[in-house]
Amino acid sequence: MAFEIYKPGQGKYTRVVTFVAVMCLGIIGAYQLSNTLSGLPDKIAGISMKIYLQYGIPTVLVALLGLLMFHIVNRVRSADFLIATEGEMKKVAWSSRKEIVGSTKVVIVTSFIIAALLFGVDWLFVVLFQKIGLLQM
Repeated sequence: MAFEIYKPGQGKYTRVVTFVAVMCLGIIGAYQLSNTLSGLPDKIAGISMKIYLQYGIPTVLVALLGLLMFHIVNRVRSADFLIATEGEMKKVAWSSRKEIVGSTKVVIVTSFIIAALLFGVDWLFVVLFQKIGLLQM
């Protein structure tokens, strides 16, 4: 009952991607923690525990994170949200490659035109302010 999947056939991809993304972040954090714990002394109270602490603590934390994330993605409210998200993503009309390339070209050309216009206006203000004596170069 503790490891029961809520609505197992729905929202599969969003749940899996959410779980994997959080676990990747957790593994990166565990790696950093392991590197931090490498600075521990070789013997603690006369017992060589460094390797157990350096690798054991991050491993336990990743395992606990996995259990927590499994619980979170299968909670009723979280699972319903992820199921609804996947349903909405299926409704999205994704642009084709041709449309994206065309839109990108329009944005780049428009940016250059605006930059040229701003350069021209700036240059005119410099000339005008030099003529009336407000700007001395």
